[in-house]
Amino acid sequence: MDGNATTTHRNVALLSVASELAPQITTSVDIDRRLQPALARLRLPSGLLQRVAGVNERRNWAPGQAFDDAAVTAGKRALAAAGIEPGQVGLMINTSVTRKHLEPSVAVRIHHGLGLPSSATNFDIANACLGFVNGMTLAAQLIDSGQVQYAVIIDGEDADQIQTNTIERLGRPDINRKDFMSEFASLTLGSGAAAAVLGRADLHPEGHRILGGVTRAATEFNGLCVGSVDGMFTDAKALLKGGMELVVSAWTEAKRDWNWSGMDRYILHQVSDVHTNAIVKATGLDRSRVPLTYPLYGNVGPASIPITLAEEASRLTKGDRVLLMGVGSGLNTAMMELAW
Repeated sequence: MDGNATTTHRNVALLSVASELAPQITTSVDIDRRLQPALARLRLPSGLLQRVAGVNERRNWAPGQAFDDAAVTAGKRALAAAGIEPGQVGLMINTSVTRKHLEPSVAVRIHHGLGLPSSATNFDIANACLGFVNGMTLAAQLIDSGQVQYAVIIDGEDADQIQTNTIERLGRPDINRKDFMSEFASLTLGSGAAAAVLGRADLHPEGHRILGGVTRAATEFNGLCVGSVDGMFTDAKALLKGGMELVVSAWTEAKRDWNWSGMDRYILHQVSDVHTNAIVKATGLDRSRVPLTYPLYGNVGPASIPITLAEEASRLTKGDRVLLMGVGSGLNTAMMELAW
């Protein structure tokens, strides 16, 4: 295929990945309780979040906590784990969907919080739930080119306001079943933060090589999942169909350059049981090699993949093959192979 949809990296390694989980737990039982009048009026059963999405809990920040402060904490933890000083960092990419303002970038607040030098380039990348993997790809390309020696990819998400706004809106008497189901996905969102440090593989033989991957787009589906701080509105059936078509297409086309049928782990973007089951079936993955975090953390947007990788890292051994996989609203998909 023409263009740059397939990438390979020569000398890049993942040196560390760390997460910062929001401390407050909001159960789906609690959300059901708050929505009970609406569920009764619409004759909808309780427990849909657990039975349909497989989300039992999600995390929320404590009063006074901010998503960008949590991202800074995750970044500091990742730098410490990698043994890299802030002054060595040449690039910091923030991939958060959440933002307080249109400008300045979220990246400047995190750059300052991490104590990075003025020589470190910093900016935001926004690509829905694929942002973190996109950020890793861009950073890897800059490291391969010799432009950058160390990079930090970071993400912080705050779903608290969306959750509150959605529950309040779904309780209105003018909301019908179709309205309710179009906002169902908003109730699966959770808050959290994560960070990763990338560097030159030849300087860090202990690191985990980033080999490359693929990206594909199906932007004709750009209107199927649209979100803001007010809520996320989704055509779930059409989104799943379009997303699976895109994943299968990318998976099939990637076979020319990659063999991902026997990976040791598949780190998927964490959405729901429906989404995970569909990907596993469509691509023939070994379900036992697909770790899940959405039952306890919900969908934490771009932070989902690094949070899941951080949770799984202690169970990985040297030589394991790991594939990061995600689909983001828009639609876009990305897959990236790591040699652990």
